[in-house]
Amino acid sequence: MTWEIVIGIETHVQLATESKIFSNAPTAFGAPPNTQASVIDLALPGTLPVLNGQAVQCAIKFGLAVNAGRRDNIARRSVFARKNYFYPDLPKGYQISQFELPVVTGGSVTIYVDGTEKVVTLTRAHLEEDAGKSLHEGLDTPDVSGIDLNRAGTPLLEVVTEPDMRSAAEAVAYAKALHAIVTWIGICDGNMQEGSFRCDANVSVRRVGAPLGTRCEIKNLNSFRFMEKAINYEARRQIELIEDGGKVIQQTRLYDADRDETRAMRSKEDAMDYRYFPDPDLLPLVISDAQINEIEMLLPDLPSYRQARYKSDYGLSGYDATLLTENLYVSGYFESAVLETLQNQEPENSEVAKVVANWMINEIFSRLNSEGLTAQHIGITSNAFGMILRQLRAGSINAIGAKRLIDHLWSIAKAGGFSQSVGHPGMIEDLIDELGVRQLKDAGAIEKIVDAVLARNEKSVAEFKSGKEKALQALVGQVMKASAGKANPGQVNDILRNKLAG
Repeated sequence: MTWEIVIGIETHVQLATESKIFSNAPTAFGAPPNTQASVIDLALPGTLPVLNGQAVQCAIKFGLAVNAGRRDNIARRSVFARKNYFYPDLPKGYQISQFELPVVTGGSVTIYVDGTEKVVTLTRAHLEEDAGKSLHEGLDTPDVSGIDLNRAGTPLLEVVTEPDMRSAAEAVAYAKALHAIVTWIGICDGNMQEGSFRCDANVSVRRVGAPLGTRCEIKNLNSFRFMEKAINYEARRQIELIEDGGKVIQQTRLYDADRDETRAMRSKEDAMDYRYFPDPDLLPLVISDAQINEIEMLLPDLPSYRQARYKSDYGLSGYDATLLTENLYVSGYFESAVLETLQNQEPENSEVAKVVANWMINEIFSRLNSEGLTAQHIGITSNAFGMILRQLRAGSINAIGAKRLIDHLWSIAKAGGFSQSVGHPGMIEDLIDELGVRQLKDAGAIEKIVDAVLARNEKSVAEFKSGKEKALQALVGQVMKASAGKANPGQVNDILRNKLAG
């Protein structure tokens, strides 16, 4: 029998509020230690928490977004509880969270892995406060730890899935899809390096068809790449342990990126260990239909809606549609580029949309990845990008010329530190001539180049005539080289075939 990995994800989504969830202290990242902690965050005697209404609005937005616009998963009455544990960065000795009655129950997130669609079911999403941070490095005194309470009280929405995922790839696809949702609807900035979006992966293994195994929780995974590596390592560790006659112990583990391994942090607690009980300082949270209606009116088209439209109207694959709805900026860029490619004169059609999608994924996204940039730093304006593709469709340039134009604009943006996107439609016309990439359309001129190439490549000619199709591509390459990349490859192919058939 083969092994099966079972994964559930808990994600701490830091909500984009100006102040903390139960105090008016600011939430800005990077302030000097303990400069953004109020008397409430410090848990001084006599202080009382006051719920931040903006955090509640964020929770409602999320509930609507993961339940296809329905509202039956948003609790009209939820309760805050005290989660009791003792740690130096938790001043009160408990964390205010939600347990039995969370603000959101259920919902789902659709993912695509290797072209296959899968639905990940959400168990719940609840509001809670973040803890502080223990500092073990960078202090003036060695062997001393410090406590920074700036983060204490920062509003979080903890999103918990069912154990639905069966591979590290599925877990990463889910985390990316959830990241897209929370940034799309504006409840989180999604900055993983700053801790705004942190995932804990609950990993267990079992023989296929057997009951669930003992899980280990890998804490605070703040990159998609590390998540995949950590889950794969942990699954291998558990399988090897069991096959060697050992037993998996339920525990919390950390991922060490330098060693590419997980290591034990502490034994894993169960809910009863936290001794939850309703917080007597906070009234139940009551949400009205009127509040939900008001927030629903402000929601943009959700990623799932646009994905469905891109698939039905443009014929894009589920994978491509997911990439192009990674966030609201990417989706807007794609749609703007489609309109520019069409010059706002033709009706939208799937052929053009597929061209734009392919060029965005293969040329724009690959450059973002190589530069380590986010989508907000795309180096070329959508109008300039669409104009390049319009000229490509019109035959004014070929694919080689289009790539040279993109390279040129990207280099300008890079020289400016990607502080802004560059290019406009009028600029593209000038650059086509300036860079010498205007496509050669004169059949007579191309024919002369073909004749010269055939005369110099008798071996390839003989190979093609003997049935070696690859020889033709070699000849096409020689013609393109001789024309400085300006000839139309399709036209070159046709002329070569006609001459070789004669």
